[in-house]
Amino acid sequence: MHETQAEDPTLVLLTVEEAARRLHIGRTTCFALIRTGALESVLIGGLRRVPVDAPAAFVIGLRAAQRAA
Repeated sequence: MHETQAEDPTLVLLTVEEAARRLHIGRTTCFALIRTGALESVLIGGLRRVPVDAPAAFVIGLRAAQRAA
């Protein structure tokens, strides 16, 4: 069920767990990236959500930083 939800093209927000799964990192690492601002997220009520395009934007930023180094 979670796999299908994460791949649903109508979704605009992901849970932290779904974002972590897309990045192939752990949940704790994903929260650390959010805490530092490296991975965009929003709060809705008390729920932390990651915009669906944020994981790809994070990877693009990593690639650009590594090319510049």
